[in-house]
Amino acid sequence: MARRSSSTGSPASPRNRTPQPVRLPRRTFGDFVKAFLAFVALVVLVVGVPGALAMYLGWPVPSTWDPQEWLTSELSVGTFLGILTFFVWLAWAQFTACVIVEMKAALSGVGVPGRVPGAGPSQLLARQLVAALLLVGATAASLTPGLSQFGQNLEGNQRGTVAAAEQTPGAGLFAQQQEQAAASASALAEQAAHAEAAAPSTAKDGDTKYYRIQPPEGRHHDSLWEIAERHLGDGRRYKEIYELNKDRVQPDGSRLSEASLIRPGWIMEMPGDARGGELVEMPDEAPGVSPELQQQIHDYAKTGDGAQEQGGQQGGQEQGGGNAHISVPEQRPAPDHRTPSASAPQATDSESSFGLPEALLTAPLLAAGLLGALGRRRRQALWQSALGSVGGRRGMEPPTPTGDAADVHDALLVGADPDGVRLLDRSLRGLAASLAEESRPLPTVYAAWLTNGDLHLQLAQPAGKPPAPWQLGQDQTFWMLARADAESYEDTDTAAPYPGLVSLGTMDDSRLLLNLESVPGIVSLSGREADRAAVFASVAAELATNGWSDRMTITLVGFGQDLTPLAPNRLRHLDGIDDLIETMEAETRQRRGALGAAGHDSVLTGRTGPAQHTRWAPHLVLLAAEPSAEDATRLAELAADASRLGIGYLVGTETGDLPGAAWEMEITGEGKLLAPLLGLELEAQLLPVQQQQAVVELFVQADPDQDPDGPTTTPPFLVDVSEQGRPAVYARLVGPYEIIGLDTPDGERSALLHEALALLLLHREGVHPRVLSSALWPRGVTADVRDALLERLRAWLGTDPDGSPRLRTDSTGRLTLAKSVVSDLDVLRSLYHEATQGRGVNSRAVRGRLLTDALVLVRGPLLADRPEGRYRWLTHEIVDAQLPLLVADIGLALSAFHLEKDRAEKAIEALNAALNSAPADERLWHELLRATHSTGDTARLQALAADLVHRSGARGLPPRTEALLDELLPAWRDGAVAAG
Repeated sequence: MARRSSSTGSPASPRNRTPQPVRLPRRTFGDFVKAFLAFVALVVLVVGVPGALAMYLGWPVPSTWDPQEWLTSELSVGTFLGILTFFVWLAWAQFTACVIVEMKAALSGVGVPGRVPGAGPSQLLARQLVAALLLVGATAASLTPGLSQFGQNLEGNQRGTVAAAEQTPGAGLFAQQQEQAAASASALAEQAAHAEAAAPSTAKDGDTKYYRIQPPEGRHHDSLWEIAERHLGDGRRYKEIYELNKDRVQPDGSRLSEASLIRPGWIMEMPGDARGGELVEMPDEAPGVSPELQQQIHDYAKTGDGAQEQGGQQGGQEQGGGNAHISVPEQRPAPDHRTPSASAPQATDSESSFGLPEALLTAPLLAAGLLGALGRRRRQALWQSALGSVGGRRGMEPPTPTGDAADVHDALLVGADPDGVRLLDRSLRGLAASLAEESRPLPTVYAAWLTNGDLHLQLAQPAGKPPAPWQLGQDQTFWMLARADAESYEDTDTAAPYPGLVSLGTMDDSRLLLNLESVPGIVSLSGREADRAAVFASVAAELATNGWSDRMTITLVGFGQDLTPLAPNRLRHLDGIDDLIETMEAETRQRRGALGAAGHDSVLTGRTGPAQHTRWAPHLVLLAAEPSAEDATRLAELAADASRLGIGYLVGTETGDLPGAAWEMEITGEGKLLAPLLGLELEAQLLPVQQQQAVVELFVQADPDQDPDGPTTTPPFLVDVSEQGRPAVYARLVGPYEIIGLDTPDGERSALLHEALALLLLHREGVHPRVLSSALWPRGVTADVRDALLERLRAWLGTDPDGSPRLRTDSTGRLTLAKSVVSDLDVLRSLYHEATQGRGVNSRAVRGRLLTDALVLVRGPLLADRPEGRYRWLTHEIVDAQLPLLVADIGLALSAFHLEKDRAEKAIEALNAALNSAPADERLWHELLRATHSTGDTARLQALAADLVHRSGARGLPPRTEALLDELLPAWRDGAVAAG
């Protein structure tokens, strides 16, 4: 993405791309005249002014020290002259300090001058005089502002830079440097143009050239990308500059590492074909280059070979160079466990995605969010269905995905990293809680990086030492939390501090989450419409389902109407930009007023206060269609104060030129997300339209309100429950895990084989090999290890009498089990289905026998004795919700069967058996109350009511239970009070 001018609207163009070698121009007679005049002015102002003041007005220090005399003396002309004299002396002292600061910075040649408090125009005047004086030497050349501005209006010199700085991320941190170097751009460009015109074309490719990092210019700091763009013709070649210079000692003693920021005054060796007016050719004695700089470059050149050898051993790649806004944190060796890092664990085989959507396989946080939201939706459907009729109701078995929906579901299972989401959420909330305990505000966070299991927060500006166990990162603007420390955090009742974080993509082994809520202005995204749509869909889907946010509103404009089923409470769709502007103008006014009334300066301070869970939720606007110039201006005005109010804007544009855009990004056709001025080149996280539609289909199928009166659901696998249907292999999953019909495997692989069989038994529709691999080896595994296990599993299960293997592969490549391999859960479902929808419908005796046999099979929770650390894939399943509901349904049906014949004791026995596996099912307690009431034993009913009250604790009984007790036992409240 090409660099643009700051705010003037002038077209941007690469500078100094001429093929001629460069020689710095020699000083002219006019330069010496200006230097002499500057010297005279400095002598007059620094030496002459205090001399004249001392001679005619006196010293500012009083001759006597008697405050009482000063307060009681009469006011006279002399008194006013004394006060005036004091302020004149103060102005002189401030100007002299400015001269000293500017002289020191110019002579050292490293960094930018410090800022004298309250100086403003005085320091600018001192800088211009010092620069003019030192213009005859090369030491200050790179720091010299344009002399053409000398004597112009000071306010005019600063206004444009300050305005641009206000739109820049981290303006508070970098505004000083931007202000100080605002005038240098024109002088540097003028010098480069003169040098190009005067220099002969004698350089050859392969000559060694060096570049000295320039101070901040306008809105942007110098970066390796821009250096490569100016002098190599392609910003992507910044990696070559990095490889030439990494880990070499700079003049100030620091080094260019994988994540460090390049600094003004550093020296960069350039590739041999570099061209441009700011380059210095060495070791030739370059005219106009000071001996000090020549010596620095000579010393730097000697470190080249050793540095290259050292850098080659370390490997790596420059991450953003000198960007001052977003940079990749320093990386540590990857820990030996699954980490919430750049991508989900993948099998290191040549199959790559193995037929599954790659976009979701490499988006672990997005996949985890979608999978978690889908699981919650399916559980909601189950519980809503439980409020229906007892037998034959719809919704016990969710629809089995097919086609693209099945592939997407498998990709979610493989790619999801729920541990990463959990650790990210706990870490952020734990940080907020620790800061609240210390009465410290939340710092503004621009981005978060997940790198080799560690979490790095990049702050807008230094915020002091972070609370333990957080540590300072590579500099004062990075707070880092190691994976081991993050695992020590527990759940805390603290509002999510940074709910606007969203994944954008990966750079090497690091995943970037940008905090859209904190950007001081609009984030623009350019590129082809289809590519932009894939980015917008990914951002919207993750924001709607992520696990590190409490509440938020996401407004979609120009796209995404079909995405609302993902999270109807979070996602809102608007038809046009006029509706958006009207809505956001009202909300902006409301939030400003609310912040003022609450006494907060931003939403971050509000999130750590008493109302943390009810206020200051973010509102993120995703506008895919490019706004008109007028609408863009209105949006820019709204976004100027948006970061303080908790509002973020991501806006699409065809050209990349959007007024008011604070950060500019571009998505390429190859899936690269580029932001050169931020130093970013990411592998973008995308959700293409085909996968987007399949994800929405999964959520629509799981919607509890979808066709509530539809047909009942048949279990995916029914077995023959007669004596003739005895299986060859029978696995008990409901309760302790036990297998009948197979020998126990020997060795360490026994646990893996048992776990693989359990997964296949719970998914009779088939399991994708990548899903099985990801479930058994969450950290990833090679293809040969996976295939070897499948061969052992196939050999262990054996073959049927007809010779067909019991572990098979269907037409879609998924692994399935033969019908001769059965679990007790399959039998349980089949018995209940046969009793309520099969033979038991027309035969009371058959129904009673089938329901009794089914209840006998229930020996406890699913896989009750599973070892700790294994079967973690069960967190993605809803069988833990299905099984208690199924047991409750069986108990209710058997109770009704007995009550038809007034066998209350038998009914109570069946209900108590079901309550052992489903103790939280309110329906079972209601039927138990009714069955106990039918016995006529009031004391027994009172005891049951007291037990219910005791179980409910401080929450109290549910309203329906209270109403039922009022009907069956009107005096139950008196007994509850007495028991309390």
